Formats: sequence, structure tokens, C-alpha cells
Amino acid sequence: MGIIVDIAVPMRRLLFFLTFLVILQSYGQETPLRFVEHKVKKKETLYGLARKYNVTIEQIKEYNPLIDKIGLKKKMQLQIPVYAVVEEPKAVPLKEGLEKYLVQPKETKWRLAYRYGVTIQELEELNPQIKEGLKIGQEIVVPKREASETKALEEAFNYYKVKPKEGFYRLEKKLGVSQADLIALNPSLPTTGLQEGMILKIPPQKTGDLKIEDDLLVEKVHLEDSLIVNNYLQLAAFLPFKAAAVQLDSVEKTKALLKKRNIHTIALDFYMGMAMAVEKADSLGIVTNLTIFDSQNKKGEIKKAVENFKWDGIHVMIGPLVPSNFDFAAQLLALRQLMMVAPLSSKAVKQRPNVVQSVVDLEALRNKMVDYLDQKLDTTQNVMIIADTLNATFVKSFEEKYPFAHRVRPEEGGFVMPDLIDSLLIDSLPNKVIFESQDLNLAANVTSLLNAQISKTRDVQLFTTWRTSIYDNDNISRKHLGNLRFTYLAGTHPQENEKREAFKNAFQKRFGDFPTREAIRAYDLTLDVLLRLAVKESLYAPEIGETDYLENRFLYDTHPEGGYTNKGHYLLQHQDYEIVEIKK
Repeated sequence: MGIIVDIAVPMRRLLFFLTFLVILQSYGQETPLRFVEHKVKKKETLYGLARKYNVTIEQIKEYNPLIDKIGLKKKMQLQIPVYAVVEEPKAVPLKEGLEKYLVQPKETKWRLAYRYGVTIQELEELNPQIKEGLKIGQEIVVPKREASETKALEEAFNYYKVKPKEGFYRLEKKLGVSQADLIALNPSLPTTGLQEGMILKIPPQKTGDLKIEDDLLVEKVHLEDSLIVNNYLQLAAFLPFKAAAVQLDSVEKTKALLKKRNIHTIALDFYMGMAMAVEKADSLGIVTNLTIFDSQNKKGEIKKAVENFKWDGIHVMIGPLVPSNFDFAAQLLALRQLMMVAPLSSKAVKQRPNVVQSVVDLEALRNKMVDYLDQKLDTTQNVMIIADTLNATFVKSFEEKYPFAHRVRPEEGGFVMPDLIDSLLIDSLPNKVIFESQDLNLAANVTSLLNAQISKTRDVQLFTTWRTSIYDNDNISRKHLGNLRFTYLAGTHPQENEKREAFKNAFQKRFGDFPTREAIRAYDLTLDVLLRLAVKESLYAPEIGETDYLENRFLYDTHPEGGYTNKGHYLLQHQDYEIVEIKK
């Protein structure tokens, strides 16, 4: 008879003890031996601190939780953990001519390819793991280069990735840059020739029909080149004109109406732009049934039209134009399941699940501009804030951000003292002036005074977070704005190009006059609506991204209160007599 030994309890204790040892060992590896105090200096980053102290960004954050709440700030006192040094296994020697490199924040494959003078494909062949993208702190292999052999990216220029089979002639047609200019900016071209995936330096004003994303010129989204999945659309619109009194196809009556600007003539302009968009969509194979309702700018007429119409089959409603009428229509029971697009006014409409605000919110633009200024302003510059009392609340946030800035309050009567401006501007530093006022006389006074201060030794640049129509007035010199490199954000960008010129000529041929801004807005908006429905059967499809037309952009995002809102915008700057788009 064998002896039975109960080993269950001791075995459980043994397993528990071994597990405890593993946990203890793991905990010991993650527990700091001590801490080092570090006072954050200007322009220091978490990535740089992590490299300096041989820890991870997450380890720094773990013992400094304030970073997640307010970010890394100058003069912040950090507790940096110090861990036991673990000996790493010996690295496999690299092939001759190569070296290791740690990927830094905001680094991209095209930036590295340009810096080391290789194509993106060659960089990926050296590092197959980066085909899906780079990661911060990732160790990769790059060609070994002396510091003098690497090429630094310059903020003043744009960059372009060469596509397959692109030669100098095609690039000149696409970007407007001659072969001689390309070689002057990219001296290695005579030796290497143009190669697919090569990154070229491009003059800042030469963008062709491309857009700038993080310094790189990329193709705009052109939905008209996409596969159409729905080629029959039904569109409706509420416009406030008196249809009985207007013959829409009569050129003479149209001319007579347009002599007097009011809500009814604006509606007529808007209709003409919509008609041009429907015609363009038709040329792309999209058949559109457009139903126009005359709201007469009266809620009673809107209600009557809604009740007397069968809405089955209608894909989208555009309008009414006036925000109060739009809000009234959107809440009517018959329209609550129909997507409705607020088309023209920047005044906010009430957000609902069926509402699409197509005009960029002014407050959102101001906040975006504040973010841009945060990147551009620091203590190495002489910053001045000129603002009237109507903008006092908004400017208070600037004073908190830039305690080193000079605040100038206008005098009664809407002007600033020339001697004061002269005394606050400095020759030895870049002068950055933020101007916040919607008063025409004050804007004319300030732009004139600042322009007079510009000299070979005194540089002055002007910014605003809210650019209104006062800057279109003849009392404000376009030349002064150009000299000051006046910079702002806008939801629209009127720009002269071949596409816009062709539209103007086609519009003039059909209606006998050139299009107004409202007509162009209607064309851009209606065409975008039709193309989104034809290609994706929805106004909101994240994969579409930002679309761009004659002078309007559309980048829809969900709104917290329901529906969608447009976030597409331009960062614009006056240069000489032109207004150009610059890097965001």
C-alpha cells in the first residue's frame, strides 16, 4: 500500500511565493531609486526631457500629473524619476554608410527623406516597419551623413513629393515653377534627376491647385473625379424672392432687379449660383431635380409651403437664407427628418440633428487664430495689443497669455496717438501687433499709423482674430495692409485663377452679368452638396475630408448639440496688393 502525501497546500503556498517574487521584482524595476528636480526652461519639451534623463514621457507624467491638466509650462518644477540602469543587449552592427536615428515629435517620412536626400521608398526599404507610419521615439536606420550634408527644412518654403512619371514640364504646368527655378532650389537635381518619392523645395507662392498640409503640397479633394453611386438627386430650397413678380430667365428684368440690393435680389443671385451648380453636376452625369419655394421672407409662407408639399424623396433642403426663418422651418414636424443646410449667414442657427451649418462659426475662427498666434508670439518679439472696449473681454485672455505685451487703448473718438505707437515699437525686435476692433475709422487710423512706422530697421506685422468687411472699404489702404503683412483667418478666400475665370465667363454668358459673392457661394455650396450625396450618399462622411471650390471650403464635423458644422477655413495674409493663403 502506497503512502499518500497531501502536497496541495504547500504547492499553493509555493506558487503564491513565486508569484510574489515576480511581482516584487517587476515592482522594483519600475520603482524610482530617487528623484531629480528640474525647472522647465523656455522651449523645452517632454520628448527632450525624456531623452535627457533616459526615461519615458509617461514616466515623467506619472510623477507630475499637472502636465496632463495644463501642459508643460516654463518655470514648472518637475520631479524626474531616476531608475536603475539595465544593461541592454549588444546591438547588431549596422551596414557601412548607415546610422541609427530616433524619431522626434511631429516628424514625418517626407521630412526625413528630404533631410537625408533619399526618396520615401528608399527610406521605407531601409525600415520596412515604418510603412504604416512613424512613432515618436522609434529607432530607425538612415543614411550616414555629416551635419553639413543634411538638408534643413525652411519655414519660408513649401515642399512637394514627386509623383510617378512626373517630369519638369508637368511640374511647371502643375505648380507654376520652371525647371531652372526647381534646380536653383534643389541643386542635386542635375545629378539625380526627378525620382518618384523625391521631396522638392518649392517657392512659397507657387502652390498651383494644391493645398498646404504641414508644409507639404498635397492634392485637394476633388469629388467630381470620384465614383458616383447615386446619379439622381432631389434638392429643395427656400429663397425669399417674390416669384410672381420675377421672370428668372429674363436677362433685362434680372439686370433691373440687381440695381437695387436687398434680400430679394440676394435670393435671385443665390438662385443663379444654384442653377450653375446643377448645370455643372449634370455635366458630371448627376441628374438633379431642383424644387424652389418662394418664402417671401415670411414664416407663414414657409409653413404653408411645407404643409402643402410631399417631402418623400427629397434628399436635402437648402435654406431658408435668414437664420430666424431657418430655425422656424427646421423645427416643423414635416422637416425634422430632412437634412437642412444653413447656407449664407454667419449668424448661428439652432443646432438640431437635421441641421448642417455650412458657414464657419466666427467664434471658432477667432479661437483658431488664437491657437495660431500662440505658435507665433513669444518673449523674443515686441508684442502690442490694440483693442477697443467692445473687445475688452476677448483681449483679457491675450493679456493673460502675453503678460509681456503692451496694451494700447484707443482715445475717445476712435484713434490712437502717433507718439505712443512710435514709443512702443522697437527697431531691434520684430514688432507683432494684434488689432481687435470692428470700427472702420479706428482700423483706418491704426493701419495708416503702423504702416508709417515701417522702415529698413523697423519691422511691423499686423494680426487680427476677427476680420470683418471694414477691411474691404476704400478708406483702408490695400497697400498698407500688404506692407504690414496683415494676417487673419477667414471662411472664404476670393482668388483669381483659371477655374474662377471660366465660371465668371459662363455665368456672364447665361445671365448677362458677372456673379456676385452670393452667387459664387450658392454655386460652391450646392455643388458640394450634390457631389457629397452622389459620391457618399451623405453630407457627412469623414473619409471625404476637406473640399475646396471657387472661394469656399467645406470640412464638416459633428456638433455637440446635434447635426453638423463646417470647420473649413483659410489662413490668409496680405502681400503687396494680393491676399494669399499661408501655412496654418
